[in-house]
Amino acid sequence: MERRTFLQQSTLAGISALAFGGTATANAAAAGKGSAQKTFNLDYAPHAGMFKNSAGDNFLDQIRFMHDQGFRSIEDNGMLGRDTAMQNKIGELLAKLNMRMGVFVIDGGENWKVSLTTGKKEHLDVFLKTCERSVELAKRVNAKWATVVPGFFERRLPIGVQTGHVIDALRRGSEILEKGGLTMVLEPLSDTPELFLRTSDQTYMICRAVNSPSCKILYDIYHMQKNEGQLIPNIDLCWDEIAYIQIGDNPGRKEPGTGEINYKNVFKHLHNKGYKGVMGMEHGNAKPGKEGEQALIQAYRDSDNFL
Repeated sequence: MERRTFLQQSTLAGISALAFGGTATANAAAAGKGSAQKTFNLDYAPHAGMFKNSAGDNFLDQIRFMHDQGFRSIEDNGMLGRDTAMQNKIGELLAKLNMRMGVFVIDGGENWKVSLTTGKKEHLDVFLKTCERSVELAKRVNAKWATVVPGFFERRLPIGVQTGHVIDALRRGSEILEKGGLTMVLEPLSDTPELFLRTSDQTYMICRAVNSPSCKILYDIYHMQKNEGQLIPNIDLCWDEIAYIQIGDNPGRKEPGTGEINYKNVFKHLHNKGYKGVMGMEHGNAKPGKEGEQALIQAYRDSDNFL
């Protein structure tokens, strides 16, 4: 599933009231209520729309619902596109609830096209301007991480030259982000073979070359299972450059327990390594409606039960 398709589908759940209706959903709500204030061993971060059936359309109400279920972080890929007033409201609510802001995406409209690999000034200018906008947004919502996708291959250039162009661009972006206390996390993806950034070792090498505390790896477990496998060994190999982790089972890109990945074991490994960062829940819901949302929460309770 492409990132754009996932974002569209994740916001298409039907509108419902805040109260749970019917016997089955009432029972599910009662089950959730018992652990409403219980947090998790790791810091899982739902995204906008994931609990729309249970909490309603308003993202602020969704954040309150997430907090009630024990989540202590959120992420919102499209935060940069929200109006300033809403960004401020989100930041204020997160501060009030003592929740963390996970990633948003630094995207000036060129993430899904040939851009930084070309070395052309017009693409660099778009990227740097978007980094500046991102620093201002980060102040409003107290964000510490933002996703960066360097775009597609420029297949008319040698791979080493493309890599050099990307490193140069990321160095320039890091200079801006460092001043604002924001870290770009580079995300290798599996959505299409046209994407330049594909594997964890490639991303590790680029982070080392950029050599900035504001340029690290976003290790998306779903994408890395598709592109390279060997999740735990590759996490260990790239550990020094990993600053953020995202979740999604494969196949299907849904919650843990719906695919082939042994998430309880992966989560235990991350916990044992001392990971204290955000775990972004960048996936869809396996089942529809309120029942599906409660099933998703239970899936995280089950996978988080590794101690």
